[in-house]
Amino acid sequence: MSDIHGETKKQKINKIADLIRASRGDIPSDLLLTNIQILDVYTDTLREGSLLINNGHIVAVNPDWDYEVKEIIDGKKLVAVPGFMDAHVHIETTLLTPEALADVLVPWGTTSMFVDAMEIANVAGMDGLETFLDTGKDLPYSMFIEVPSRVPTAPGLETTGGVIGPEEVAKIIKSEMAVSLGELDPSKVLTVKEEYLDKIVTARDAGKICNGHAIGLGWRELNIYASAGLSDCHESVTYDELVDRLRLGIKGLIREGSTERNVQALVTGIVENNLPTNDLMFCTDDKHVNDIKHEGHISYNIQKSIDLGLDPIKAIKMATIQIAQHFRVDHLVGSLTPGRFADIVLLSDLNNIKPEKVFKKGKVVAEKGVASPVNQRAYPEHLLKTVKLSDSFSPDDFIVETKKESEQVRIINIYHDQIINFETIEEMKAENSRIVCDVEKDLLKIAVVERYGKNGQVGVGFIHGFSLKNGAIASSVSHDHHNIVIVGTNDRDMYLAAKELEKCQGGFCAVSDDHVLGLLPLPLGGLMSLLPASEVLEKTEYINGIARDLGCPLPSPFMSLSFVSLPTVPELGLTDLGLINVGEHELTGIFVDGE
Repeated sequence: MSDIHGETKKQKINKIADLIRASRGDIPSDLLLTNIQILDVYTDTLREGSLLINNGHIVAVNPDWDYEVKEIIDGKKLVAVPGFMDAHVHIETTLLTPEALADVLVPWGTTSMFVDAMEIANVAGMDGLETFLDTGKDLPYSMFIEVPSRVPTAPGLETTGGVIGPEEVAKIIKSEMAVSLGELDPSKVLTVKEEYLDKIVTARDAGKICNGHAIGLGWRELNIYASAGLSDCHESVTYDELVDRLRLGIKGLIREGSTERNVQALVTGIVENNLPTNDLMFCTDDKHVNDIKHEGHISYNIQKSIDLGLDPIKAIKMATIQIAQHFRVDHLVGSLTPGRFADIVLLSDLNNIKPEKVFKKGKVVAEKGVASPVNQRAYPEHLLKTVKLSDSFSPDDFIVETKKESEQVRIINIYHDQIINFETIEEMKAENSRIVCDVEKDLLKIAVVERYGKNGQVGVGFIHGFSLKNGAIASSVSHDHHNIVIVGTNDRDMYLAAKELEKCQGGFCAVSDDHVLGLLPLPLGGLMSLLPASEVLEKTEYINGIARDLGCPLPSPFMSLSFVSLPTVPELGLTDLGLINVGEHELTGIFVDGE
């Protein structure tokens, strides 16, 4: 695996020497970006000036000595700010390859992504991860790696396609692309599991930080969690949760994804309480292509925060220098200062976060909302064939049997704008010794079907919140194991949806009355499309519309579906092994009496 530059030490020395020579005026520089207002993130000020750029780096701010330059661009008095950064993201859940993602990402000003590629690692292990990361050197944005720490996420409670153990972490963490150990959930830390402590020590020894995932923890548990040295958390839903984490030295990542909508509550609290923002950053975590295209990316977090009353410079620093400092890469990115990459976003003013022009390493990569084209690479054939259902798989796998006329059933209840859920107990009736869906009460069946050809297991439960009136919707994107997850009103349509996803090697599917109504193929690991962003956007909106036609009111139904199966998000999860009590990190029965 190459480092972030793909260079030897001698090549790096020579590059710095050339930057010094360019700054001195001894050799020609590539570009002068002049007539701009420069945001200084170290003094929180704006000043008129220019940036001298050579070999992708800024070599001088406001040079007033003799120098030669190959090109001059008039900034037309626009405001120059550092390129925006996403402090924690799973690229796979955009549904795009890293190359295709650039088309929707870069026009919104994002020039650095801090990527936890645990999704492709769960599907294909080290092979999938290395193949995926090799794309990083050819992108119009920097890809910094948060080395996946929990592959699988819930050992013994799910089936995955790959494993990333301590030896694999030790190998990847040495790469200069790697900036941290990826998110560790509480179950790995609070119970003192040596395998994960090994990974923490490996990261620390390499000089890297460790990302957190402190979801749902109270004060006592947070103290225990912080004792392990986890550096941040992106799971704060309320302002009080955010403050508790800050008080214990856990920095706050304020998230706005497709289903994890946290900016409104958290920034409102920050503004009302005048909370210092020095230890706060922005991230998306999981955001579909259609939401990025229409809303924005990290630009959306910044703009919404400004609209809520946060000072624009503070908001921009939460998306730039504070992220760079947190991950210890502020010598590369995060500010418009000499030696850093010339990652620059030009804005009309600080209150309007809609980029006029975006530079990556001194090259214009987007202008007026249109990105420069990026070539799609070829991916290995084995990563395009990862879905294999058991030969014995049938509609009977979804049957929930009982000897009673009714049962007290544990129900997963979802929120429209969060990934957390809560448990309720509902009386559900039986027909022919089988518990059946109650469509009127929105008590639908949910199942997770093992898709790696390993054991053919099917976990079944019941859920409230999808409101389907007929049919089923299914996805091979289901965190973090990425087996096939299905919600439906009847077993036959659920079965057909799973089989259709096997045919196309993963994706989203909607079925009703034995007919496939819509399909979005995601053949790369069952997670990503090989199509251009514009086509994926169109297909995503189309199949979301079909889900709504079937009765689902959720703003992003397939993103919501993908998180229901996550066994580390309270209160209940569902895997191919069955229903998970997340707090206890163990299997639990569908029926209250445990039968």
